[in-house]
Amino acid sequence: MSAPTAVLFDAPGPVARRRTRIGSIVAAVVLAAVVVVVLLRLQAQGQLSAQKWGPLLDPTNSDFSPVWRLLLQGLSVTLRVAFFAVIASVVLGLVIGALRVLLPTPARVPLIALVELLRGLPVVVTILFVDVLLRTLGIHPGSMWVLVVGLTLYNCVIISEIVRAGIQSLPRGQVEAGLAIGLTPVQVMQQVQLPQAVRAMLPALISQLVVVLKDTALGSVVLVSLGDLGEIANRLRQVLDNSLQTYLVVGLIFVVINLLLELLARWVQRRLSTGRRTTATVSVDKGSQVTGGLA
Repeated sequence: MSAPTAVLFDAPGPVARRRTRIGSIVAAVVLAAVVVVVLLRLQAQGQLSAQKWGPLLDPTNSDFSPVWRLLLQGLSVTLRVAFFAVIASVVLGLVIGALRVLLPTPARVPLIALVELLRGLPVVVTILFVDVLLRTLGIHPGSMWVLVVGLTLYNCVIISEIVRAGIQSLPRGQVEAGLAIGLTPVQVMQQVQLPQAVRAMLPALISQLVVVLKDTALGSVVLVSLGDLGEIANRLRQVLDNSLQTYLVVGLIFVVINLLLELLARWVQRRLSTGRRTTATVSVDKGSQVTGGLA
């Protein structure tokens, strides 16, 4: 059996492989040297001392339990904000995405303008606008709900574009078949198009959850008395005088959660792909049985 040939590029020869290997070794040595220099500088400034890291990593430290109790409280607020923002964003995104497909062209113009406006605004500006608008109207729901509304306004239009792209990727014949059997356009959307589009775009929606979770950190920058992980980290680093260590631990917490969400997205995509293959196999087997019985 012949070896597979490269399609997009030529396979590297001995000289190219040797140069690549040498370049990789040099890059690794330079990176290791940079790490050593950084660690030595941190050690010289006392950033690697037990006094700095003890409250975060040493269970025998007297501050360890109170610090992690506060961090877990902040993480709870962060996860709640992300949860409510994701639920609201998905619901509104489904509605907006479906309406952009169902409505006639003149009626889509205001909706398209709203989507483009919210997509063009930075998330921080959207959160600040919601905060100022609610205060002007005399509504004080709390910083947590201001952040939820701000994140929802931004992410719902992103999700609506994902939904719209998923719906428009479906074969046109499915809509025509639904209309031919007497379904209304809304019923075709609810019973035919949306279920398939949601299934196809579910991994992308889960990936958007990562974006929402990361954007919750903006709340501690523009809002007060939020109590999220970012604000708790800011309080702790002022009391413990270990900004580098506190923010590094908080960053690792976000990284771990985002990695778990990424694994969830891959698992869902794998399950959906397996389900589609199983359904196709069952359909083929049934068709073969029917054909064999007729024969």
